[in-house]
Amino acid sequence: MTLEEFRGTLCNTSPPEDLPEPLQALWIEANGDWDVAHRLVQHLPGADNAWVHAYLHRKEGDLGNATYWYRQANRPVGSGAHDDEWQTIARELLGRLC
Repeated sequence: MTLEEFRGTLCNTSPPEDLPEPLQALWIEANGDWDVAHRLVQHLPGADNAWVHAYLHRKEGDLGNATYWYRQANRPVGSGAHDDEWQTIARELLGRLC
């Protein structure tokens, strides 16, 4: 699935089936439910979950917590527009589905 196809699913009532949790969380957050997206990834192990978790906290405005999670994900602290970061994360994670 491409980023454009993924973004095209945002008008659906639920995320595409069989998406890994970090992509589900990005989909859910893009549909306006930060809390559900956060609950989905907050206790899951792995760098991808930590990266999405970091993004969510940055978007929330909690940069201290976000910085911790960026370190766990071994990623630089996000900067710039939130939508640009969302696209970067989604594109990379989608690229691993092939």
